[in-house]
Amino acid sequence: MQPVQPVQPAGAATLVQGLPHAAWLVALPSARVLAVNAAAARLLGRPVPELLGAGAEQLAFSPEDAVWWAEAGQREWGNPSQWQQGLALDSDTVLACAGDERPVRRTVTLMHPPEAAADAPSPAPAAAAWALVMVEDRAADEAREAERESRIAELEATLESTADGLLVTDLAGGVRAFNRRFAAMWGLPPELLASRDDAGIGAWMQRSVEAGTEYAQRLAALQAAPLLAATDRLTLLDGSVLERVTRPLWRSGRPQGRVWAFRDLSERLAAEERIEVLSHTDSLTGLPNRRRMAEWVDEAAQAAGHQRRSPFALLVVDLDRFRQINASFGHAVGDRVLRHVAERLAGCLRDNDRLARTGGDQFGVLLATADAQAAEATARRMLHVVGQPCVLEGATFTLTCSIGIALAPAHGRTADELARRAEAAMRAVKHAGRANVQLHQMRAEVDRRSHMMLDHAMRQALVSGRFRLAYQPQVALDSGHIVGAEALLRWRDPELGDVPPGRFIPVAEESGFIVAIGDWVLAQAVRQAALWHQRGWSVPVAVNVSALQFQQTQFVERVAGVLAVSALPPHLLELELTESILVHDADEALARLHALERLGVRMSIDDFGTGYSSLSYLKRFPIDKLKIDRSFVSGLPADETDAGIVRAILQMARALDTRCIAEGVETEQQREFLVREGCAEMQGYLYAPALDPLSFEQRLVQAGAAPAAGEPAAGCTPDAVAAACAPAVPAAPGPAGGTGARHIRLVHG
Repeated sequence: MQPVQPVQPAGAATLVQGLPHAAWLVALPSARVLAVNAAAARLLGRPVPELLGAGAEQLAFSPEDAVWWAEAGQREWGNPSQWQQGLALDSDTVLACAGDERPVRRTVTLMHPPEAAADAPSPAPAAAAWALVMVEDRAADEAREAERESRIAELEATLESTADGLLVTDLAGGVRAFNRRFAAMWGLPPELLASRDDAGIGAWMQRSVEAGTEYAQRLAALQAAPLLAATDRLTLLDGSVLERVTRPLWRSGRPQGRVWAFRDLSERLAAEERIEVLSHTDSLTGLPNRRRMAEWVDEAAQAAGHQRRSPFALLVVDLDRFRQINASFGHAVGDRVLRHVAERLAGCLRDNDRLARTGGDQFGVLLATADAQAAEATARRMLHVVGQPCVLEGATFTLTCSIGIALAPAHGRTADELARRAEAAMRAVKHAGRANVQLHQMRAEVDRRSHMMLDHAMRQALVSGRFRLAYQPQVALDSGHIVGAEALLRWRDPELGDVPPGRFIPVAEESGFIVAIGDWVLAQAVRQAALWHQRGWSVPVAVNVSALQFQQTQFVERVAGVLAVSALPPHLLELELTESILVHDADEALARLHALERLGVRMSIDDFGTGYSSLSYLKRFPIDKLKIDRSFVSGLPADETDAGIVRAILQMARALDTRCIAEGVETEQQREFLVREGCAEMQGYLYAPALDPLSFEQRLVQAGAAPAAGEPAAGCTPDAVAAACAPAVPAAPGPAGGTGARHIRLVHG
């Protein structure tokens, strides 16, 4: 028999329907639902008629609900004392809603039922009391709370995982939050953190920094400007260096405080300092290296120029026959000898003098406030000290050295000038028999008279057409193909005979006539390259450019004009520049190099490694090729120093994304070493000396690079071609053990 569904009292229905949340009215003590609103029907997923008359404990089925309804059913609600004992329910629970469980906040409130209306339908359930049940759906709130807690956990994990120390303060400087890295970085005591003592934390931080007063003033200035962002550095008393970054903390478009980030720079700064030291230090002896010595010399020259101080001296000390030490005892003993010599030289110097290792067995000495007499006295003391017997590996031997001296400002005002002249004086000692000292000799009056005569003859030679160009092939090491040619200047005078470039080029540089000669060489070389190009041989021609020529204001326009007249594609012209050109007024040189780059001209650095290049400038220049100086190639592969230098240059070229060409290659062993180490090109007697244009064309024919169809190579007779294909006969060895007539380019370094 189905239970009789109660009829909702009119007042109860109105009461329940007017509530904002799901609600139903329950009659007591029967615990049957009298009225229910639409919100409750939607929440429970059941229609209103189905809910009317249902037992209240069926809708909320937690143990707490079951106990409450059971107790409510046992009370005598007609007895006033039962009302005074109080019975209410207000807690979170779970409802069965549309097949799943939903978290809700449920309240049950007792009510006195009004007297039954006269027109109330019958039968109506008798009720001594009513219980109003209201339910607030908390599913969305709990989901948002769970999401918020998840985000907070993620944020905390992120902040704790960062290497930076983080601190959040309010506008008054009070601590709002921080991570463990911040506490560890500042060494904050745990008890101070636990007490959340803002003033104590601030005082601890101020006591932990150097210059605490300035720190406090800066902090006060930042707090007074809540919109200011700033970055600075702090040095702690323990030596740590912290980078401090602060930004305003915004909320609702208004500043609410500050976020501080502290990054420990100590390791990075120490590494940078170590790198800087290594870049200026010789790893074997621990002495400063060539680069540091150059900086010292330039600094001394500038100081002498500004303050008119006494002159200073640069000494180049080169050990004599040091290769015999390596060959006889091995490189390990040789390294010990170098360290021993460094100690001996250092003992000869004053406190304000400087000693550096500038090469394999070469040392540089900067003597502060020294004239020629003092410099020579120090040099002879070094000769004596170095010449003392050495005992190593059970063997006793004697070392000697050759020393060249250059004085500033008499012999130069830059490190490059002084080094070249001191090295020239040292080489003069070597040629004179070694184990001596020589001061750089300024040209005597007789030399000046000779130079004047040579300068006049040189100018007449240019007018009379007595200069000519020879072309030395440049060869790809991987294929053996000719990939270019270097134009080299030659002069045969009717009275002076063959004048070597080493004799007239310095005179031309000194008189300034080198500019006119350089322009002639440029025009002739481009003209020859254009002729080869017309005949089908696209051979890039390299032309040496003197420092004075490069510094001419119209130099770029001159190059552009020569290319335009000859119709030579710009990429077939290569300008060889010395390192001194690039480091003298680097900004102006860079602008000029970029102008040449826009023309499409190639550029290379000649005699690389013999000057004082600044890598910070070098990486900015649009250089296509580095030329390894013959002085480093001549000792390959036996000389470990030369081999190490060549490897370093090749590695540097790869880092700069440039090619390398080795000059002065004279032996097959040298070529094989360069191939193994990844050098791209070479030139030298091993392949060919400098050739006249016809002989160079014959070499091209020999290599299989025939001219364009219908354009036979001029002068390529069968006999000439056969002669070109014959193996090259090396010239007689010169004094240095290489081939005889070495070709000296237009520019001397």
